[in-house]
Amino acid sequence: MNIELVRLTPEYKEQLFDMLTEWKHDIIVNHTNKSPTKLWINDFHDFEHYMNNLDTKEETEDGRVPDTTLFCLDKDRNIFVGAVNIRHYLNDELLQTGGHIGDGIRPSERRKGYATAMIALALAECKKLGIDRVLMCCDKDNIGSAKSIIKNGGVFENEVVEDDHLEQRYWIQL
Repeated sequence: MNIELVRLTPEYKEQLFDMLTEWKHDIIVNHTNKSPTKLWINDFHDFEHYMNNLDTKEETEDGRVPDTTLFCLDKDRNIFVGAVNIRHYLNDELLQTGGHIGDGIRPSERRKGYATAMIALALAECKKLGIDRVLMCCDKDNIGSAKSIIKNGGVFENEVVEDDHLEQRYWIQL
């Protein structure tokens, strides 16, 4: 697996459109998870606006904390296979549900080990930001996500109710 996390730049416009078009279709047809939700805040068809508004630079009035969104590039095939959104610190809401890292793999690339490898790369990015203890959360019924978190050192803490479903909380010591 030859992957890296990259920032969105104009050279990756085609990869972004390809991944998000596939993912959006899956969300509509199969009602799948939108994680990381940051991918869906703006319309990716307006690429310039999308690219320039992907990261949150400073805390906002509506409770968003500074974050960085990175895309998982399969360098051998030159495609995006997933994405991560790294929150630079936790506010009360993110401490309860959400955590430091939101991650997701495009539908056609799931169950191939990308999530585990991508989380490992995201944890290295967290370390660069000075985060030494990372909270990751996933829906209780998302067994694949839980396995990827655990394979990266995630230690289960508890479950909380969010929007009528159970969310599991895991801590990873860096």
